[in-house]
Amino acid sequence: QVQLVESGGGLVQAGGSLRLSCAASGRTYSRYTSGWFRQAPGKEREVVAAISRSGFNTYYADSVKGRFTISTDNAKNTMFLQMNSLKPEDTAVYYCAAAVRTDPSGVYLGRSDYEFWGQGTQVTVSS
Repeated sequence: QVQLVESGGGLVQAGGSLRLSCAASGRTYSRYTSGWFRQAPGKEREVVAAISRSGFNTYYADSVKGRFTISTDNAKNTMFLQMNSLKPEDTAVYYCAAAVRTDPSGVYLGRSDYEFWGQGTQVTVSS
């Protein structure tokens, strides 16, 4: 079992940056594949970025490609989402997620692929 706790959300103007963190208790991130999802009001939760267990493979949604970067620090048991050039349409509650996988290279994009979730952190981008 692992518990995930997000931090780093807040209010920022369009064009600004935020860095989300997701701290994991228990086993290190090296044992998990992980990702970031977001949910805007009235919309489905969608994948934003995902990273393989090895950390070598990543995925980004088209809407954030080139602006967001996902990374993990296994020594600190923490995953990050660096968000630059933020837009009002990035406003949402952001969730980190993790899953136990034996495949070191796989990147997983579906909500059902993940069994551990954080509580969510609000990101609001003003125009």
